[in-house]
Amino acid sequence: MTATVNTKRMDLHVSPLGRVEGDLDLRVTVEDGVVTQAWTEAGMFRGFEMILKGKDPQAGLIVTPRICGICGGSHLYKSAFALDVAWRTELPPNALLVRNIAQACETLQSVPRWFYALFAIDLTNRRYAKAKGYDEAVRRFAPLVGESYERGVTLSAKPVEIYAIFGGQWPHSSFMIPGGVMCGPTLSDVTRSIAILEEFRHNWLESRFLGCSVDRWLEIKTWEDMLAWVDENESQYNSDLGFFLRFGLEIGLDRFGAGCGNYLAMGTYLHPEKYNRPTIEGRNAALIQRSGIYAGGKHYEFDQARVREDHTHSFYQGSGLLHPFEGRTEPIDPAEAKRQGKYTWAKAPRYEVDGLGYVPLEVGPLARQVVAGKPGEDWQDVDPLFSDIIAKKGPSVLVRVLARLHEEAKLYRNIREWLRQIDLHDRFYIKPVEHESGRGFGATEAARGALADWIVLENGKIANYQVVTPTAWNIGPRDSQNVNGPMEQAYLGTTIHDPSDPVELGHVARSFDSCLVCTVHAYDSKTGKQIGYYRIGETG
Repeated sequence: MTATVNTKRMDLHVSPLGRVEGDLDLRVTVEDGVVTQAWTEAGMFRGFEMILKGKDPQAGLIVTPRICGICGGSHLYKSAFALDVAWRTELPPNALLVRNIAQACETLQSVPRWFYALFAIDLTNRRYAKAKGYDEAVRRFAPLVGESYERGVTLSAKPVEIYAIFGGQWPHSSFMIPGGVMCGPTLSDVTRSIAILEEFRHNWLESRFLGCSVDRWLEIKTWEDMLAWVDENESQYNSDLGFFLRFGLEIGLDRFGAGCGNYLAMGTYLHPEKYNRPTIEGRNAALIQRSGIYAGGKHYEFDQARVREDHTHSFYQGSGLLHPFEGRTEPIDPAEAKRQGKYTWAKAPRYEVDGLGYVPLEVGPLARQVVAGKPGEDWQDVDPLFSDIIAKKGPSVLVRVLARLHEEAKLYRNIREWLRQIDLHDRFYIKPVEHESGRGFGATEAARGALADWIVLENGKIANYQVVTPTAWNIGPRDSQNVNGPMEQAYLGTTIHDPSDPVELGHVARSFDSCLVCTVHAYDSKTGKQIGYYRIGETG
């Protein structure tokens, strides 16, 4: 479509912006072609915390995996650990290994599914028709028919076949329980899982996506190494990852979408010998993929006690900062809320950093890889690559996407090793004492970022349950100090070349991969009159 607009200043309302589920609306003010204000709006209230109040302590194992259809295993993982902490359970090493395998397989499948089906199809937008690599982008990434799209989306199902071998089904399994897992895998189960994983590696990960071995990719430690890798041989140059890097630089994905520049990872994958009696205090030291904060150019240890949720601009009663153990979910009518200056169902998670106060933090693959840059043990994920890239290139849409793609090789390597470590002659479950009262904290790194549960038990029932998702961290609104959330900040400074099809806004949103589900309403900012209605990157 075409629209006549005020070329100096206009407002765009994008609703919904995502391609997965839920509703993410975006309002931006554009002046002289550049975004100067942004408001992310979560348009759906679901109220899972309210559902869980008063229920049996194990209800979270059934309910929270239904929060999301693509990362239900991640919800189960952190929910089980939260109850492990509250009940003071003991976990056998096999249980930790199987939980790690399942969680990692879910994330392994999400990378190609997200990249091809959600992100890369925007690279075929007509905005890039004059770019040198455009025809190649269409050949590879055109939705449904692109050569790489079809293979990547199809083979993305392989890793969750492994999840189903251990968990009985995927999605929405509830096989992780306090004290371990509800499965007793056989040698046939383990060997079949290895065969599926190797098929995934051979038919997609190395042959199509990387164009090299997993080991060769993981030798890359700097930005210069990555650029040299692309040109090292024809296979790597023409791989999907090699092409994305070349084309992303050509069309300028490295020049916008920076965000707040401060990061949070809660970490995941517990060492099978170091977290057998789960506690809040012992978690950080047992993490293979580590937790941490990177803010103001410094690394800090993660402490769940410093997390707060601000609902000043959210559709809930009152305002202020609350720790999730004391968190409240008390919705109010959005019409009334808007009269109070509120504009979203999402709360605004914040973290207290020494000397900086309560600040917004980006979560997700880029945060994980920045945290991986700090020193650690030889059994932990220590990787300087993205600390180097951030120092030399700064954050952007391109760098955020590369961070997620980089994780695929690591996930394969870890799953392969954990499968090898399973001891089929040892236990997978130790029956716990079901304490009537207690507090628990469980967290993980879903594909999209830090995901955590806080549970309070009283008299054998759930007295309070709070879930803080990666999407809330990233798309949360302004806080009581009127500081934008991470995604809102990422839009600022973005140049919009065609207001009738602002694909740049889609790039930013999908680089975060917010778990909210593109119709666009364009308004003249002076008159408030709608001047256009369209969809970003519509494929149907």
